[in-house]
Amino acid sequence: MFARLGALVVRRPWLTIGAWVLIVIVVALSAPKLTATTDQSAFLPSHYESIQALQLQEKAFPNAESPAAIVVFERADGAPLTDADAATVAAVTTKLGDAHIKDVTGIQAVPPSGNRLIQIASVQMTKITSQSDTRQSDAVKALRTDLRAGISGTELKAGVTGQAAQSLDAQDSSTKGLAIIGITTVVLILVLLLLIFHSPVIALLPIIVIGAVSSVADGLIAMVSKLFDLKIDNSISSILVVVLFGVGTDYILFLMFRFRERLRAGEDPKTAMVNAVTRVGEAIMSAAGAVIIAFMALTLSTLGMFRAMGPALAIAVAVALIAGLTLVPAIVSLLGTKVFWPSKAWRHQPQGTRFAAVGGALGRRPALFAVVSGGLLIVLGLFALGFNPTFDLTSGSTSNASESVVYNKELLKGMPAGVTQPSDVLLQGSAPLDPAALQAYRAALSQVHGVGQVAEPLLSQDKTVADFRVTLDSAPESDAALATVRGPLRDAVHAAAPPGTTAVVGGLTSIFVDFQAAMNRDYSIVFPVAAIMIMIVLALLLRSLVAPWYLMASVFLGFAATLGAAVLVFQRLQHETGLIFTLPVIMYLFVVALGTDYNILMVARLREEARDGNEPKQAAALAVRHTGPTIAAAGVILAGTFASMMLAGNTVLSQMGFAISVGIAIAAFVMAMFFTPALTALIGHRAWWPGHGDARRDPEPEPVTVGRS
Repeated sequence: MFARLGALVVRRPWLTIGAWVLIVIVVALSAPKLTATTDQSAFLPSHYESIQALQLQEKAFPNAESPAAIVVFERADGAPLTDADAATVAAVTTKLGDAHIKDVTGIQAVPPSGNRLIQIASVQMTKITSQSDTRQSDAVKALRTDLRAGISGTELKAGVTGQAAQSLDAQDSSTKGLAIIGITTVVLILVLLLLIFHSPVIALLPIIVIGAVSSVADGLIAMVSKLFDLKIDNSISSILVVVLFGVGTDYILFLMFRFRERLRAGEDPKTAMVNAVTRVGEAIMSAAGAVIIAFMALTLSTLGMFRAMGPALAIAVAVALIAGLTLVPAIVSLLGTKVFWPSKAWRHQPQGTRFAAVGGALGRRPALFAVVSGGLLIVLGLFALGFNPTFDLTSGSTSNASESVVYNKELLKGMPAGVTQPSDVLLQGSAPLDPAALQAYRAALSQVHGVGQVAEPLLSQDKTVADFRVTLDSAPESDAALATVRGPLRDAVHAAAPPGTTAVVGGLTSIFVDFQAAMNRDYSIVFPVAAIMIMIVLALLLRSLVAPWYLMASVFLGFAATLGAAVLVFQRLQHETGLIFTLPVIMYLFVVALGTDYNILMVARLREEARDGNEPKQAAALAVRHTGPTIAAAGVILAGTFASMMLAGNTVLSQMGFAISVGIAIAAFVMAMFFTPALTALIGHRAWWPGHGDARRDPEPEPVTVGRS
């Protein structure tokens, strides 16, 4: 199949390129715009308590909204607010209200905090109706501008925080981060490919090819998202950039290294490219298939963010795969050896390389390499036992210097930490609720440990639903707040509900509690399904029932080591409270999928060497010698592209970038380079049971020349 594909695109390169140009144009003209949401509740299914509370609240109180934003006032010198300062706050707030800022429906100051260090004003805004609705963000921008003018010349300083402000800052941070990631990724690929091939042509090849087809991936993702109403998270756009360029460059590297090898064997450029596609196509297809399967396993998740992320990333990999096996061979067949210009090194087989030495050492002492590399994975993996998830997705998606984050911290000087996102307890009866029972219920809620205050209930128009606004002592995304809602608050809410009524807990903290429950469910389903499907791919590729088991075992060790490294750096060394709760799923998929990529490439070459008549240890040594440079180059580029996410300036992308880049480095330089070939050498011929994948094959006939350039 791959021989026919290679011959087709090499013989008809202009037809292949023209077909891609047509696809790019059609998709660009027909695809809808790809939009994202920052509303965490949009990612949960309706059977969770927090979503039931949200739906009841929207039905019973259609016009009641939590403050979209909060203006925080304090003295510039940090001293307590005086009566004159409070009067100034009232005057500024009145002036902001009189300005009739578009989509600001109300603004009201409250008295200073008990210690008089801060004073706040609650801001009501027009409710947004869709993911692309920017009315609240625009209102925050205008509010900040008028606020700065209002406090100018006073002894006060002020800033805007709250959900609308945090969403705006998160979007700004995401836009800036995406630009940084895109530029860094492109520069990194250019520099590394120049160092590897000493050719600007090859360095530019992935940038041009992936840049051209990226619009196809974005357009297809937007089409699928609209068709199936998938909820796209802000972070997906950043991940898509590095997946497309990183994985796409990997596949191009796999092909170009084999193309150069066939040229050194004496083949003309066109024949060399056909045979490169023939020999490496199956490995690339299997590697991409493993990645796509791993990503598509996310569709089994209960969380909308992962159900959207899975198909999106799978589409990106599929586009990169097809471009790597069609568009790249077509372009290279036209360029011929000019693709290496101005370098002439492609003509000469390097002698005495480091990989030959490493391969020779591994072939002589595979047990030592297996023990040392496996031991390193186990030691790092032990730190994974200390993993603690954090659910602070909003502030974690912005820079610590952003206004919403700064003034959210200032707010804590005088207000309960949960004031920005209070929880809602919804009590519903079949008849109008008894006022005395409501007060008794409020008193019961006030006694719950971890609850700061409970406001007077807000009654629906028919008086059958009451909304108790509960302010927690802890920040809404903190471990303490989650523990309060998960345990004592929900227990008290359900147990103390008057006869004939039902009660549910809503609000952001309740959503996070349900997120955690959903994640625990996903761990038990998504992980095993992805592993089983990847093992099936490996079994089909290798025609073996033994190799897939130890290959997946090595990938599991790589996952544990990666999570352990992240825990060590962020929780132990940087003393952060935890890692973003989505990190294990994202890491698992990237490390498992991409780690399997490199394992497939190494084992496929090892099988090829065995078929040439080499014994297991010698085959492992030769596989490391010939495939080591490819895996090393691909690993450095892919790890580097994901590491660029750490420059985005927010916690979410920093932790993602670090964990994925470390995981890829471990997959390339520990698992695929040492652990997998060492184990294969030790297991020997039994690794290919029940088939005979390593059986010696007769020498292949001389390739048929398809044309010279």
